Amino acid sequence: MNIFSPGHTCKNSKARCGVMHLPHGDVRTPVFMPVGTNGAVKAVSKDDIEEMGFEIILANTYHLFLRPGADLVQEAGGLHGFTKYNGNFLTDSGGFQVFSLSKLRKITPEGARFQSHIDGSYHLFTPENVVQTQVKFNSDIQMQLDVCSGFGVDRKEAVSALEITTDWAKRAIKEWQKEREAGYKGYLFPIVQGNFFEDLRRQSAEFVAGLDSAGIAIGGLSVGEPADEFVHFMNYTNQFLPEEKIKYVMGIGTPEYILEAVAAGIDMFDCVLPTRNARNGSYFTHDGMLSIKQERFTHDFSPLDRECNCKVCRTYSRAYLRHLFKEQEILSSMLASYHNLYFLNNMMKEIRAAIENDTFETYKKSFLERFRAGNIQ
Repeated sequence: MNIFSPGHTCKNSKARCGVMHLPHGDVRTPVFMPVGTNGAVKAVSKDDIEEMGFEIILANTYHLFLRPGADLVQEAGGLHGFTKYNGNFLTDSGGFQVFSLSKLRKITPEGARFQSHIDGSYHLFTPENVVQTQVKFNSDIQMQLDVCSGFGVDRKEAVSALEITTDWAKRAIKEWQKEREAGYKGYLFPIVQGNFFEDLRRQSAEFVAGLDSAGIAIGGLSVGEPADEFVHFMNYTNQFLPEEKIKYVMGIGTPEYILEAVAAGIDMFDCVLPTRNARNGSYFTHDGMLSIKQERFTHDFSPLDRECNCKVCRTYSRAYLRHLFKEQEILSSMLASYHNLYFLNNMMKEIRAAIENDTFETYKKSFLERFRAGNIQ
Protein backbone atom coordinates (compact mmCIF):
# COMPACT_ATOMS: atom_id res chain seq x y z
CA MET A 1 0.00 0.00 0.00
CA ASN A 2 1.50 3.31 -1.06
CA ILE A 3 -0.05 6.77 -0.75
CA PHE A 4 3.22 8.69 -1.12
CA SER A 5 4.52 10.16 -4.38
CA PRO A 6 8.14 11.08 -3.65
CA GLY A 7 9.48 14.29 -5.07
CA HIS A 8 13.05 15.49 -4.70
CA THR A 9 15.55 14.37 -2.06
CA CYS A 10 18.17 16.96 -1.19
CA LYS A 11 21.71 16.10 -2.32
CA ASN A 12 23.35 16.99 0.99
CA SER A 13 20.86 15.52 3.47
CA LYS A 14 17.97 13.08 3.76
CA ALA A 15 15.48 15.95 3.50
CA ARG A 16 12.80 15.08 0.97
CA CYS A 17 9.58 16.47 -0.39
CA GLY A 18 6.61 14.76 -1.97
CA VAL A 19 2.85 14.45 -2.01
CA MET A 20 0.66 12.33 0.22
CA HIS A 21 -2.60 11.22 -1.41
CA LEU A 22 -5.45 11.13 1.11
CA PRO A 23 -9.27 10.82 0.90
CA HIS A 24 -9.83 14.57 1.36
CA GLY A 25 -7.12 15.81 -0.96
CA ASP A 26 -3.39 15.77 -1.53
CA VAL A 27 -0.99 16.92 1.18
CA ARG A 28 2.40 18.35 0.29
CA THR A 29 5.24 17.13 2.46
CA PRO A 30 7.11 17.80 4.64
CA VAL A 31 4.09 19.10 6.53
CA PHE A 32 3.34 20.58 9.95
CA MET A 33 -0.13 19.78 11.27
CA PRO A 34 -1.95 22.20 13.59
CA VAL A 35 -3.52 20.45 16.58
CA GLY A 36 -7.30 20.62 16.86
CA THR A 37 -7.66 18.40 19.92
CA ASN A 38 -11.43 18.71 20.23
CA GLY A 39 -12.08 19.13 16.52
CA ALA A 40 -11.08 22.80 16.62
CA VAL A 41 -7.67 24.47 16.52
CA LYS A 42 -7.76 26.74 19.57
CA ALA A 43 -8.67 30.37 18.81
CA VAL A 44 -8.58 29.76 15.04
CA SER A 45 -11.56 29.09 12.77
CA LYS A 46 -11.62 26.42 10.09
CA ASP A 47 -11.84 29.25 7.54
CA ASP A 48 -8.56 30.66 8.88
CA ILE A 49 -6.96 27.21 8.65
CA GLU A 50 -8.04 26.88 5.03
CA GLU A 51 -7.00 30.47 4.25
CA MET A 52 -3.50 29.76 5.55
CA GLY A 53 -3.31 26.73 3.26
CA PHE A 54 -3.18 23.85 5.74
CA GLU A 55 -4.14 20.59 4.06
CA ILE A 56 -4.31 18.42 7.18
CA ILE A 57 -4.92 18.96 10.90
CA LEU A 58 -4.83 16.68 13.93
CA ALA A 59 -7.70 15.84 16.27
CA ASN A 60 -7.59 13.63 19.35
CA THR A 61 -9.48 10.39 19.82
CA TYR A 62 -9.38 10.44 23.63
CA HIS A 63 -10.98 13.86 23.96
CA LEU A 64 -13.54 13.41 21.18
CA PHE A 65 -14.46 9.95 22.50
CA LEU A 66 -15.32 11.44 25.89
CA ARG A 67 -17.07 14.50 24.49
CA PRO A 68 -19.12 14.78 22.30
CA GLY A 69 -18.78 11.03 21.63
CA ALA A 70 -18.00 9.04 18.49
CA ASP A 71 -21.63 8.26 17.70
CA LEU A 72 -22.59 11.93 17.58
CA VAL A 73 -19.62 12.74 15.34
CA GLN A 74 -20.58 9.88 13.04
CA GLU A 75 -24.18 11.12 12.96
CA ALA A 76 -22.90 14.54 11.83
CA GLY A 77 -21.01 12.99 8.91
CA GLY A 78 -17.69 12.31 10.61
CA LEU A 79 -15.24 15.01 11.61
CA HIS A 80 -15.53 16.70 8.22
CA GLY A 81 -19.29 16.99 8.45
CA PHE A 82 -19.18 17.98 12.10
CA THR A 83 -16.51 20.68 11.77
CA LYS A 84 -17.03 21.65 8.11
CA TYR A 85 -13.27 21.58 7.60
CA ASN A 86 -12.66 20.44 4.02
CA GLY A 87 -9.11 19.17 4.43
CA ASN A 88 -7.79 15.96 5.94
CA PHE A 89 -7.91 14.82 9.55
CA LEU A 90 -5.30 12.74 11.31
CA THR A 91 -6.54 11.44 14.65
CA ASP A 92 -4.20 10.42 17.44
CA SER A 93 -5.23 7.19 19.14
CA GLY A 94 -5.39 8.73 22.60
CA GLY A 95 -2.49 6.61 23.80
CA PHE A 96 -0.42 9.62 24.86
CA GLN A 97 -3.36 11.13 26.75
CA VAL A 98 -3.92 7.85 28.59
CA PHE A 99 -0.17 7.78 29.33
CA SER A 100 -0.36 11.27 30.82
CA LEU A 101 -3.20 10.17 33.12
CA SER A 102 -0.90 7.82 35.02
CA LYS A 103 -2.91 8.01 38.24
CA LEU A 104 -6.19 7.37 36.44
CA ARG A 105 -5.31 4.44 34.16
CA LYS A 106 -4.20 0.81 34.11
CA ILE A 107 -2.48 -0.85 31.16
CA THR A 108 -3.04 -4.57 30.55
CA PRO A 109 -2.55 -6.75 27.46
CA GLU A 110 -6.29 -6.36 26.83
CA GLY A 111 -6.15 -2.59 26.59
CA ALA A 112 -5.98 0.66 28.56
CA ARG A 113 -8.56 1.11 31.29
CA PHE A 114 -8.84 4.73 32.35
CA GLN A 115 -10.93 7.17 34.32
CA SER A 116 -12.32 10.22 32.53
CA HIS A 117 -10.76 13.49 33.62
CA ILE A 118 -14.18 15.08 32.97
CA ASP A 119 -16.59 13.11 35.13
CA GLY A 120 -14.63 10.24 36.64
CA SER A 121 -16.37 7.56 34.54
CA TYR A 122 -14.40 4.42 33.62
CA HIS A 123 -13.64 3.34 30.05
CA LEU A 124 -11.57 0.75 28.22
CA PHE A 125 -9.57 1.47 25.08
CA THR A 126 -8.58 -1.61 23.10
CA PRO A 127 -6.72 -1.65 19.77
CA GLU A 128 -9.96 -2.75 18.12
CA ASN A 129 -12.40 -0.22 19.57
CA VAL A 130 -9.93 2.63 19.02
CA VAL A 131 -9.87 1.71 15.32
CA GLN A 132 -13.67 1.54 15.30
CA THR A 133 -13.93 4.92 17.02
CA GLN A 134 -11.66 6.56 14.45
CA VAL A 135 -13.67 4.98 11.65
CA LYS A 136 -16.74 6.72 13.10
CA PHE A 137 -14.74 9.95 12.94
CA ASN A 138 -13.95 9.09 9.28
CA SER A 139 -10.31 9.91 9.96
CA ASP A 140 -8.15 10.16 6.85
CA ILE A 141 -5.23 8.86 8.90
CA GLN A 142 -5.72 7.09 12.21
CA MET A 143 -3.12 5.97 14.71
CA GLN A 144 -2.87 2.65 16.49
CA LEU A 145 -3.31 2.49 20.26
CA ASP A 146 0.13 2.29 21.82
CA VAL A 147 1.87 2.45 25.18
CA CYS A 148 4.09 5.49 25.52
CA SER A 149 6.79 5.40 28.21
CA GLY A 150 8.62 8.47 29.47
CA PHE A 151 12.29 9.36 29.41
CA GLY A 152 14.29 7.69 32.17
CA VAL A 153 12.20 4.56 32.74
CA ASP A 154 14.06 1.30 33.34
CA ARG A 155 14.51 -1.37 30.72
CA LYS A 156 11.92 -3.70 32.24
CA GLU A 157 9.18 -1.09 31.86
CA ALA A 158 10.34 -0.24 28.33
CA VAL A 159 10.26 -3.91 27.29
CA SER A 160 6.76 -4.35 28.72
CA ALA A 161 5.47 -1.25 26.92
CA LEU A 162 7.02 -2.41 23.64
CA GLU A 163 5.60 -5.93 23.90
CA ILE A 164 2.09 -4.60 24.47
CA THR A 165 2.42 -1.98 21.71
CA THR A 166 3.61 -4.67 19.28
CA ASP A 167 0.64 -6.91 20.05
CA TRP A 168 -1.75 -3.98 19.82
CA ALA A 169 -0.32 -3.04 16.40
CA LYS A 170 -1.13 -6.52 15.06
CA ARG A 171 -4.67 -6.32 16.43
CA ALA A 172 -5.21 -2.77 15.18
CA ILE A 173 -4.05 -3.64 11.64
CA LYS A 174 -6.37 -6.65 11.57
CA GLU A 175 -9.36 -4.54 12.67
CA TRP A 176 -8.48 -1.76 10.23
CA GLN A 177 -8.31 -4.25 7.35
CA LYS A 178 -11.86 -5.38 8.23
CA GLU A 179 -13.04 -1.77 8.15
CA ARG A 180 -11.35 -1.18 4.80
CA GLU A 181 -13.14 -4.18 3.36
CA ALA A 182 -16.39 -2.67 4.65
CA GLY A 183 -15.76 0.59 2.78
CA TYR A 184 -13.67 2.77 5.10
CA LYS A 185 -11.20 4.85 3.05
CA GLY A 186 -8.78 6.05 5.72
CA TYR A 187 -5.32 4.72 6.55
CA LEU A 188 -3.79 3.43 9.78
CA PHE A 189 -0.25 4.23 10.88
CA PRO A 190 1.43 1.91 13.41
CA ILE A 191 3.84 3.41 15.94
CA VAL A 192 7.47 2.61 16.74
CA GLN A 193 8.25 2.49 20.46
CA GLY A 194 11.20 1.08 22.42
CA ASN A 195 11.92 4.06 24.65
CA PHE A 196 15.60 5.12 24.68
CA PHE A 197 17.16 1.70 24.17
CA GLU A 198 18.71 1.20 20.72
CA ASP A 199 18.07 -2.54 20.49
CA LEU A 200 14.40 -2.08 21.43
CA ARG A 201 14.04 0.75 18.94
CA ARG A 202 15.50 -1.37 16.17
CA GLN A 203 13.31 -4.34 17.10
CA SER A 204 10.19 -2.17 17.02
CA ALA A 205 11.12 -0.36 13.81
CA GLU A 206 11.86 -3.56 11.91
CA PHE A 207 8.59 -5.11 13.06
CA VAL A 208 6.51 -2.05 12.16
CA ALA A 209 8.23 -1.74 8.78
CA GLY A 210 6.79 -5.11 7.79
CA LEU A 211 3.17 -4.24 8.57
CA ASP A 212 0.50 -3.41 5.99
CA SER A 213 0.57 0.37 6.35
CA ALA A 214 1.10 3.43 4.20
CA GLY A 215 2.98 5.30 6.89
CA ILE A 216 4.81 4.87 10.19
CA ALA A 217 4.99 7.07 13.27
CA ILE A 218 8.12 7.30 15.39
CA GLY A 219 6.67 7.47 18.88
CA GLY A 220 8.16 7.86 22.32
CA LEU A 221 10.09 11.04 21.47
CA SER A 222 9.61 14.55 22.81
CA VAL A 223 8.69 13.07 26.20
CA GLY A 224 11.15 15.04 28.32
CA GLU A 225 14.47 13.87 26.88
CA PRO A 226 17.39 16.26 26.13
CA ALA A 227 17.50 17.62 22.58
CA ASP A 228 20.59 15.59 21.64
CA GLU A 229 18.85 12.38 22.74
CA PHE A 230 15.85 13.28 20.60
CA VAL A 231 18.02 13.81 17.53
CA HIS A 232 20.02 10.65 18.10
CA PHE A 233 17.06 8.32 18.60
CA MET A 234 15.06 9.90 15.78
CA ASN A 235 17.90 9.30 13.34
CA TYR A 236 18.72 5.88 14.77
CA THR A 237 15.12 4.70 14.45
CA ASN A 238 14.60 6.19 11.02
CA GLN A 239 17.40 4.14 9.42
CA PHE A 240 15.31 0.97 9.82
CA LEU A 241 12.18 2.37 8.19
CA PRO A 242 11.36 1.92 4.49
CA GLU A 243 11.77 4.96 2.28
CA GLU A 244 8.53 4.35 0.39
CA LYS A 245 6.42 4.95 3.50
CA ILE A 246 5.39 8.25 5.07
CA LYS A 247 7.34 8.98 8.26
CA TYR A 248 5.79 10.90 11.12
CA VAL A 249 7.33 12.20 14.36
CA MET A 250 4.68 13.17 16.88
CA GLY A 251 4.71 16.18 19.17
CA ILE A 252 7.31 18.58 17.73
CA GLY A 253 6.52 22.19 16.83
CA THR A 254 9.56 24.45 17.15
CA PRO A 255 11.71 25.48 14.16
CA GLU A 256 14.74 23.74 15.70
CA TYR A 257 13.02 20.38 16.09
CA ILE A 258 11.16 20.60 12.77
CA LEU A 259 14.34 21.37 10.83
CA GLU A 260 16.17 18.48 12.50
CA ALA A 261 13.32 16.15 11.61
CA VAL A 262 13.22 17.31 7.99
CA ALA A 263 16.99 16.81 7.72
CA ALA A 264 16.46 13.22 8.88
CA GLY A 265 13.89 12.59 6.14
CA ILE A 266 10.75 12.91 8.28
CA ASP A 267 7.59 13.93 6.42
CA MET A 268 5.04 14.89 9.11
CA PHE A 269 4.93 16.48 12.55
CA ASP A 270 2.44 18.18 14.88
CA CYS A 271 2.39 20.09 18.14
CA VAL A 272 0.16 22.25 20.35
CA LEU A 273 3.07 24.62 21.00
CA PRO A 274 2.33 27.31 18.36
CA THR A 275 -1.18 28.00 19.69
CA ARG A 276 -0.25 27.43 23.34
CA ASN A 277 2.60 29.93 23.02
CA ALA A 278 0.19 32.32 21.30
CA ARG A 279 -2.22 32.29 24.24
CA ASN A 280 0.72 33.24 26.46
CA GLY A 281 1.71 36.19 24.26
CA SER A 282 4.70 34.49 22.62
CA TYR A 283 5.10 34.98 18.87
CA PHE A 284 7.35 33.27 16.33
CA THR A 285 9.46 35.73 14.34
CA HIS A 286 12.44 35.35 12.02
CA ASP A 287 14.56 36.81 14.83
CA GLY A 288 13.37 34.42 17.52
CA MET A 289 10.49 34.27 19.96
CA LEU A 290 8.94 37.64 20.77
CA SER A 291 7.16 38.09 24.10
CA ILE A 292 4.54 40.75 23.46
CA LYS A 293 4.12 41.45 27.18
CA GLN A 294 7.45 43.32 27.31
CA GLU A 295 7.24 46.98 28.31
CA ARG A 296 9.42 48.06 25.38
CA PHE A 297 6.56 47.38 22.94
CA THR A 298 4.15 49.81 24.60
CA HIS A 299 4.87 52.57 22.05
CA ASP A 300 6.11 50.32 19.24
CA PHE A 301 3.83 50.85 16.24
CA SER A 302 5.87 48.69 13.87
CA PRO A 303 4.68 45.30 12.57
CA LEU A 304 5.24 42.21 14.66
CA ASP A 305 7.59 40.71 12.04
CA ARG A 306 8.47 42.94 9.09
CA GLU A 307 9.17 39.91 6.86
CA CYS A 308 5.92 38.08 7.61
CA ASN A 309 3.07 38.57 5.15
CA CYS A 310 0.25 37.28 7.36
CA LYS A 311 -2.78 39.51 7.91
CA VAL A 312 -1.74 40.12 11.54
CA CYS A 313 1.65 41.51 10.56
CA ARG A 314 0.15 43.47 7.66
CA THR A 315 -2.50 45.09 9.85
CA TYR A 316 -1.61 45.43 13.52
CA SER A 317 1.22 47.02 15.50
CA ARG A 318 3.19 45.54 18.36
CA ALA A 319 1.70 48.21 20.60
CA TYR A 320 -1.85 47.13 19.80
CA LEU A 321 -1.05 43.43 20.17
CA ARG A 322 0.52 44.14 23.57
CA HIS A 323 -2.56 46.12 24.59
CA LEU A 324 -4.83 43.20 23.65
CA PHE A 325 -2.71 40.76 25.64
CA LYS A 326 -2.50 42.98 28.72
CA GLU A 327 -6.27 43.47 28.68
CA GLN A 328 -6.80 39.71 28.23
CA GLU A 329 -8.88 40.28 25.14
CA ILE A 330 -9.94 37.11 23.30
CA LEU A 331 -8.70 38.73 20.11
CA SER A 332 -5.14 38.50 21.47
CA SER A 333 -5.21 34.70 21.36
CA MET A 334 -6.92 34.70 17.97
CA LEU A 335 -4.38 36.96 16.28
CA ALA A 336 -1.36 35.39 17.94
CA SER A 337 -2.52 31.87 17.04
CA TYR A 338 -3.14 32.88 13.43
CA HIS A 339 0.32 34.43 13.15
CA ASN A 340 2.20 31.52 14.75
CA LEU A 341 0.49 28.96 12.53
CA TYR A 342 0.98 31.10 9.43
CA PHE A 343 4.66 31.50 10.31
CA LEU A 344 5.23 27.74 10.60
CA ASN A 345 3.22 26.96 7.47
CA ASN A 346 5.21 29.53 5.52
CA MET A 347 8.42 28.03 6.91
CA MET A 348 7.29 24.64 5.58
CA LYS A 349 6.77 26.20 2.12
CA GLU A 350 10.29 27.62 2.26
CA ILE A 351 11.66 24.25 3.38
CA ARG A 352 10.00 22.44 0.47
CA ALA A 353 11.39 25.02 -1.98
CA ALA A 354 14.88 24.68 -0.47
CA ILE A 355 14.74 20.89 -0.82
CA GLU A 356 13.72 21.24 -4.47
CA ASN A 357 16.66 23.58 -5.04
CA ASP A 358 19.18 21.44 -3.09
CA THR A 359 19.73 24.33 -0.67
CA PHE A 360 18.06 22.88 2.42
CA GLU A 361 21.23 22.66 4.53
CA THR A 362 22.04 26.30 3.76
CA TYR A 363 18.47 27.30 4.57
CA LYS A 364 18.52 25.37 7.84
CA LYS A 365 21.82 26.91 8.94
CA SER A 366 20.90 30.51 8.10
CA PHE A 367 17.37 30.22 9.53
CA LEU A 368 18.55 28.80 12.86
CA GLU A 369 21.48 31.20 13.23
CA ARG A 370 19.14 34.14 12.94
CA PHE A 371 16.32 32.60 14.96
CA ARG A 372 18.60 31.58 17.83
CA ALA A 373 20.39 34.95 17.90
CA GLY A 374 17.13 36.54 19.02
CA ASN A 375 18.02 40.05 17.81
CA ILE A 376 14.48 41.40 17.87
CA GLN A 377 14.54 45.09 17.04
